[in-house]
Amino acid sequence: MTTSPMRDNLDLASSARELADNMPSGSLDHAAAASVAITCATTRTIPQARDVLQGLTPAPVRQAALDLFDRLSTQTR
Repeated sequence: MTTSPMRDNLDLASSARELADNMPSGSLDHAAAASVAITCATTRTIPQARDVLQGLTPAPVRQAALDLFDRLSTQTR
């Protein structure tokens, strides 16, 4: 039995950008998805992206972004 490879940062960025594009502008979900998209597009590794997201402010955006990042990063291709 083989498992699908984990997603890389560019895959995560693309998925998060699609989600952001479908969220209402100005919403918490839009801010979180856009933050994940930008962070993943500008970092090289999953751990590095997570570290950057942990520094987001305000706290509600940070938590929503980390939750989304966790969901996306555990999905397989």
